[in-house]
Amino acid sequence: MSNERRDDRLNILGVGFDRLDLAGAARAIADRLTRAERTFVITGNPEFVMLARRDAALAAIAERADLVIPDGTGIVAAARLLGDPLPGRAPGRLLVDALLPTIAERRLSLYLLGAGDGVAERAAARLRRRRPDLRIAGTHAGSAADDTTADLVARASPDVLLVAYGMPHQERWIARNLARLPSVRLAMGVGGVFDQLAGVAVVPPALVHAAGLEWLWRLVREPRRWRRQRVLPLFALLVLAERARARP
Repeated sequence: MSNERRDDRLNILGVGFDRLDLAGAARAIADRLTRAERTFVITGNPEFVMLARRDAALAAIAERADLVIPDGTGIVAAARLLGDPLPGRAPGRLLVDALLPTIAERRLSLYLLGAGDGVAERAAARLRRRRPDLRIAGTHAGSAADDTTADLVARASPDVLLVAYGMPHQERWIARNLARLPSVRLAMGVGGVFDQLAGVAVVPPALVHAAGLEWLWRLVREPRRWRRQRVLPLFALLVLAERARARP
């Protein structure tokens, strides 16, 4: 994690986002791996922004992260409303897919941490079928509150660590433990990606993704998510208010 303030990021309600779409994010991460720069990636959406507004510690984690990538459609729409459009978005699920060739071709080892019991193992098995040359250093479910899991990861010495504890628990876990993982060159929170890789959760159709309606797809399939997504109208109102203040 960097201690430098990133003035080149686009500030959306207090959280700075790097100006990267999916292809740009994959290139930026690959370039950092080439330069042997340790990289902590956050894929942020409106829910993350709203949490960071209430939690100074989480906001500080986002500011120190090496890359904060626009995951949700809401972030791209907010940038457009604020008059400083982003080039696009980089959903975590698609970013993992985009990084797999780099990870495999460079013979980097991958550790899958989080999700439900057995999910990471199933996800790893499917990834191996897709990329037989992919090196899996290990898998473990663990708990976002259990920092002793870091010792297990450290013993496996992975190059890349994907953490699926859900936002913001995965970001907090990485921020607390990355210094204890000297082998890790790339750490990224991936939310429900393991469930999708393992076939536990259904991947949204391409049309849904193209329309940027993954949030609605998940809400329809998992109605309990409404508690998390009820912050979205407030996010939109705050962005509109920021836009009004910025204009004469």
